[in-house]
Amino acid sequence: MNSPLLQLLVLAGIAVFLILRLKNVLGTRDGYEPPREAGPQPAERRGPELEVIEGGPDRDILDHAEEGSVTASALASMKTADPSFGVSDFLEGARGAYEMILMGFEKGDLASIKPFLADEVYETFAEVVEARDKQGLTIESEFVGVREMALHEAIFDDETREGEISVRFIGELTYVVRDKAGDVVEGSESQIKRQKDIWTFARAMGSDDPNWQLVATGE
Repeated sequence: MNSPLLQLLVLAGIAVFLILRLKNVLGTRDGYEPPREAGPQPAERRGPELEVIEGGPDRDILDHAEEGSVTASALASMKTADPSFGVSDFLEGARGAYEMILMGFEKGDLASIKPFLADEVYETFAEVVEARDKQGLTIESEFVGVREMALHEAIFDDETREGEISVRFIGELTYVVRDKAGDVVEGSESQIKRQKDIWTFARAMGSDDPNWQLVATGE
């Protein structure tokens, strides 16, 4: 065997030996493999955050009630009984109902608000309006707006599926009471009256009737 051929065989043997050693140290990789990072992969780090977003607290409830409270639990039960119910949507409706019912009462127009009143509340309103009429008193009132409004408390009856929500209002309106002669006996045409109320609305959750009724009033 001549010298050049012998040298070639020796070099080939060395190359095979080096390849085998490299495979033992680095392992075998098929195709492209991105470099590894120390610690958890980015997808693993995002996992807990995604769970909080997708299965976390219901902000529609916790924006209006303390977490773990009876009120928060009642609101959650209402949502379970009626998936179309939303706390923020309810409060927007309550704001409009407050103005409509309050002004209907002040002006003695109970017929327009009767569908939104429980029987006991309607009877109480009617007695007050009748007493004013007998005394010859008239009321001039204009609604200015709701200065403050907040959910006060909520309860839910599992058996009847009836939900009750109390809302605290601070409303502003002009208020003048005149006697038979037209003289002002209470209030002022130029002064805004601030009125504080806590009204309780009730509804059978999941019923076909979407309207809430005013079942109690207080301060």
